[in-house]
Amino acid sequence: MKHTIWGILAVLVLAFSACAPKDQPNLIGPKDITLDQPTLTPEVLWSFGRLGEVVVSPCGKKVAYTVSWYSKEENRSNSELFVMDTDGSNIQQLTYTAGHEFNPTWTSDGRIAYISTEGGSAQIWTIGSDGKGATKISQFDGDINGFSISPAGNKVLFIAEVKVDKTTADIHPDLPKASGRIINDMMYRHWDVWEDELYSHIFIADLSNGKVSNPVDIMKDLPYDSPLKPFGGMEEISWSPCGKFIAYTCKKLTGKEYAFSTNSDIFLYNVESGEEKNVSEGMPGYDKAPFFTPDGAKLLWLSMERPGFEADKDRLFAYNMATGEKEYLTQNFDSSPASLEFTVDGKNLYFVAGVEATYQIYKMDMETKAITPVTKGSHDYHSVAIADGALIGSKVTITKPAEIYSINPETGEERELSFINQKLLAQIEMPQVQRRWVKSSDGKMVHTWVILPPNFDSTKTYPALLYCEGGPQSSVSQFWSYRWNFSIMASSGYVVVAPSRRGTLTFGQQWTDAISKDHGGQEMDDLLACIDEVSQEPWVDANRMGAIGASYGGYTVFWLAGHHNKRFKAFIAHCGVFHSEMEFYTTEEMFFDEWEMGGAPWDKSNKVAQNSFAQSPHHFVDKWDTPIMVIHGGNDFRIPYTQGMAAFNAAQMRGIPSKFLFFPDENHWVLKPQNGILWQREFFGWLDKWLK
Repeated sequence: MKHTIWGILAVLVLAFSACAPKDQPNLIGPKDITLDQPTLTPEVLWSFGRLGEVVVSPCGKKVAYTVSWYSKEENRSNSELFVMDTDGSNIQQLTYTAGHEFNPTWTSDGRIAYISTEGGSAQIWTIGSDGKGATKISQFDGDINGFSISPAGNKVLFIAEVKVDKTTADIHPDLPKASGRIINDMMYRHWDVWEDELYSHIFIADLSNGKVSNPVDIMKDLPYDSPLKPFGGMEEISWSPCGKFIAYTCKKLTGKEYAFSTNSDIFLYNVESGEEKNVSEGMPGYDKAPFFTPDGAKLLWLSMERPGFEADKDRLFAYNMATGEKEYLTQNFDSSPASLEFTVDGKNLYFVAGVEATYQIYKMDMETKAITPVTKGSHDYHSVAIADGALIGSKVTITKPAEIYSINPETGEERELSFINQKLLAQIEMPQVQRRWVKSSDGKMVHTWVILPPNFDSTKTYPALLYCEGGPQSSVSQFWSYRWNFSIMASSGYVVVAPSRRGTLTFGQQWTDAISKDHGGQEMDDLLACIDEVSQEPWVDANRMGAIGASYGGYTVFWLAGHHNKRFKAFIAHCGVFHSEMEFYTTEEMFFDEWEMGGAPWDKSNKVAQNSFAQSPHHFVDKWDTPIMVIHGGNDFRIPYTQGMAAFNAAQMRGIPSKFLFFPDENHWVLKPQNGILWQREFFGWLDKWLK
């Protein structure tokens, strides 16, 4: 008897834990869930606690971290602050608020500073590691979005949005209710917000007697953002050990120049004099994530070499504070370091980097520049920090959300510390994950994850899903997603095939580069080679296969719809590019399309660009013959929702069974709990209809 995942929803018994004080009725906390069946469902998926930031105390004895929980009923989340010893003992929840706590930072006296939205405004608070003495220390007129305390503890820098440009009401004061936007240049919207009068600026303030005072905007009246939008955070701003300097990332461009450039720079700001210097002058690609050596002698940062390319390798550079000389530290390392952390003596640097569809912890000897792996295995480490005799990292896998681990720096041996989702995970039967290498049409080997349903039976046959990665430069790693979750797909009875096709990360820069200016080319052969090989297995029903993907994965699905030669019986495309020329004209960061396509569509003499645009999925609608579901968000400015609308309309006009799931209040992703659950229900409802 066939049944869908939705028939299992009634088996859940949900009850909020009674861990919060009674005067906090809107607190969202961990759920005490008992399952009748060991099945991962959308409701269960959204019940997991989500690990946030992880920060080790200066003494290396304690870890502060945040956890978020979501409520379907209230359609929101809140996050709380926790602390534990670095051996995993003495776990204590420090805050119980209905808002959000984030950006935990240890102070020199052993307290924890953090940002809380308690009271309606995001301000800096401190609390003892025993949970006592929570105190608001800032009273800024507006939200503080991130902060960092100086090494001496007498200063604090923070970021906040300030008004720089004029609004329509400023220009026409007699029309205060006019909704029109007056636009004179490009870059008028970014990711999911309209770029208007507000910019993210860095403030430096005094910190004394437990209060933040006298904030000074070091970017006053400048129409620039630091950190970089849309995803930059406090990793883009750093204090020098002596507290004399701040290093920060900024792309000091506006309008059309900003839209067509990746040229961000690292600026060294003298706190005492107000003077600043561009230390990455002449380096035209992305420069970001500055940080100092423990002795303050050098400033390090990550730098991309090629202008206009956002997926170039992050090279680790060092700037000598005394001589001004620059040194490229990772010339012999074909991957991008992240989450960098020095040992106290500065002799070794730990970081996270991708290798063969995983993310591992590495150690770099600063004298010899030798880089050696610390961890291995099928997992993704998101962060690394140095504790007393150990490393502390956050880790996920395809079958397990993020938890905190202790890692032996010599052996790589791991031990889980946080157990945020232990009780829930213990009730769920998770899929099996296989690693494969498949030969593509040009003889190159393509790494592929094959995820098998729980309690897999090789004597049975299962429908299969080809997962098409986005990016196009991103990784098909051991990630855990709350939409594109391989475990819930497999738990719904599907074999999932997830190839690291040309263009993906973690296989060296040459592999990543291979997709640019070849959209609709070799990467499609890679994907088809992988699904074709797996479809030969006796436990795959080759007559019940679908292809799914988002962003560039959505482009892939639209393209495959016109080229699949009857392989697939159903498609799902989320926020995908359907009409490449229109995407070129309507996206926001123009450098991306210009690089990827090789030029502009109007340049008829540019054969590379013309070949790229000739592969636009809309050119092949006449060959569409398969049911397709299209999903898009109204606030998606990276790939405007009209792309999804056009694809759906095309399917409708062709008489092809089709569905359009539109979220007017979501961006390139789906972030709200009820929308996320709706996404899963419609996703599997469509697949079950055509593949089961």
